[in-house]
Amino acid sequence: MDWFPIVFFPFKVLALGTGMYFAIKWHYDQGQKEKEMNKRAVLRAGGKVAAVFVLSLLGLVLVTFVLARMLGLDLTFP
Repeated sequence: MDWFPIVFFPFKVLALGTGMYFAIKWHYDQGQKEKEMNKRAVLRAGGKVAAVFVLSLLGLVLVTFVLARMLGLDLTFP
C-alpha cells in the first residue's frame, strides 16, 4: 500500500502535463489560423457574455433574498 503514492503521483503529473501541453499547443495553433479575426466582434461577444453574467448574478441575489425573506431569516445590517 505504500507504493501507491510513489507510482500514482508521478503518473498523474505526467498524464496531466502531457494533456496540458497538447491543449495549449492546439489552442495556440488555432489562434494562429484565425489571427485575422475581427476584434470588434470579439469585444462585442465578450460584452454580451459579461452582461449575461451580471444579469444572472443579480437574479441569483434577488432570488436568494426573496427566499430568505420567505423563510423568515433576518437579513438586516447591524
